[in-house]
Amino acid sequence: MARRAASSLVSRCLLASRAATAGAAPAVPSALRMPDGMRGLLPGVLQRFSTAAAAEEPISPPVQVNYTKLLINGNFVDSASGKTFPTLDPRTGEVIAHVAEGDAEDVNRGVAAARKAFDEGPWPKMTAYERSRILLRFADLIEKHNDEIAALETWDNGKPYEQAAQIEVPMVARLMRYYAGWSDKIHGLVVPADGPHHVQVLHEPIGVAGQIIPWNFPLLMFAWKVGPALACGNTLVLKTAEQTPLSALYVSKLLHEAGLPEGVVNVVSGFGPTAGAALASHMDVDKIAFTGSTDTGKIVLELAARSNLKSVTLELGGKSPFVIMDDADVDHAVELAHFALFFNQGQCCCAGSRTFVHERIYDEFVEKAKARALKRVVGDPFRKGVEQGPQIDDEQFNKILRYIRSGVDSGATLVTGGDRLGDKGFYIQPTIFSDVQDGMKIAQEEIFGPVQSILKFKDLNEVIKRANASPYGLAAGVFTKSLDTANTLTRALRVGTVWVNCFDVFDAGIPFGGYKQSGIGREKGIDSLKNYLQVKAVVTPIKNAAWL
Repeated sequence: MARRAASSLVSRCLLASRAATAGAAPAVPSALRMPDGMRGLLPGVLQRFSTAAAAEEPISPPVQVNYTKLLINGNFVDSASGKTFPTLDPRTGEVIAHVAEGDAEDVNRGVAAARKAFDEGPWPKMTAYERSRILLRFADLIEKHNDEIAALETWDNGKPYEQAAQIEVPMVARLMRYYAGWSDKIHGLVVPADGPHHVQVLHEPIGVAGQIIPWNFPLLMFAWKVGPALACGNTLVLKTAEQTPLSALYVSKLLHEAGLPEGVVNVVSGFGPTAGAALASHMDVDKIAFTGSTDTGKIVLELAARSNLKSVTLELGGKSPFVIMDDADVDHAVELAHFALFFNQGQCCCAGSRTFVHERIYDEFVEKAKARALKRVVGDPFRKGVEQGPQIDDEQFNKILRYIRSGVDSGATLVTGGDRLGDKGFYIQPTIFSDVQDGMKIAQEEIFGPVQSILKFKDLNEVIKRANASPYGLAAGVFTKSLDTANTLTRALRVGTVWVNCFDVFDAGIPFGGYKQSGIGREKGIDSLKNYLQVKAVVTPIKNAAWL
């Protein structure tokens, strides 16, 4: 499969309106377009996937599972208890492999290894240039093994293989090169003091970092966490999501192949109440970074405070508004709003899950959004041209269906979808609700699935007030031809990221994080380095100075 460098996670701004004809192929981001030879078969493909996605014989993944143990002190080892847990194929619900189940004792072992590697080992004492070279070699190995890594990610997570192979895995390599570049550019300061003193401000690694990553983007969240931590000279213990442990174990092996010393990166697969809680509350962990739900983030913050008051960064939930003004090109807006919500099976913390549409174009937008959803290609994520695979597991699958029932019960209009696809695996029909009111659960709570809620508004001041009336503040989308309107909204919306006439642009240098209950701190870019550095002032008297 051809690979392309990705300057964003998936989206490049969709600059051209798509043809609004029944036979036109959907205008998806270029990295996810169907091969030319399949476009003429689109109606047949849709029929095949949309009505019996899970009834087809699943494609055998082109990869083997070789790493299922914990990674501690540079070695793959069994859990202290000897326990394992199954990781499942979301296409079928069948077991892919049994993975070592880490708990508090395994976290202790990982932290001990990380502490020794930090206090006694070569990593923080290594020159920044040498650390940079290891991260660069790691990026090269990621690219070399692109297809195997992508296959593991798709098999364990259910995301389309084309998405993983052409965009997400290359983005991991890009992020690692970005942070490799930062390794030898973390500079201190010399501060001019009001007197005869030499004042240095040093930026030092914080120590042992505990990191907990989610299941929706396992590889990318690995990179977002591990890249800046290593660039700054820290060691770490990372807990994978129990749903998706396989890709992190695989790429951690590549890190050691690139020359990473033993004990610098330790990976514990396990569950939140055991391994996650042990990591967040560990007295010898200096910093915790968590990505996941807001409710769990509050628990992590409490455990950190009750233990050793370790530094905490949190990237949490969202209910992002996507505001479409009345000057919009409706066809283009429909496509962008569709992508903003349905990408990655709707399993995105920043998904544009509250689609606010101006009343003048509302009815037209709803009809065209319905037509676009009916064209969405749902099926086995290993098949070419598939846009939507299964949800991650039965828990998330059933949660989404409960939200859909709640939308119907609360009086929203079910425009399309609303049910499962097939009778095997965790496939859900692309679902759209119109006539959604702000007080409904589907407009207030994070569904994390392929459910689009379309709300009507009259004017700019109204939509600003309604968009901000949420405990979340992760991201927002703005669709307008007016620069004045865009400027007003980008400053008024209380969120960490505003995408104007585009969505989900995730360049390595762009900081990402939220206001309010969407988190604390930022990932990516220069801001993420601050999460893994301590600031130290050093003051020394100067005698007979030539200058101050």
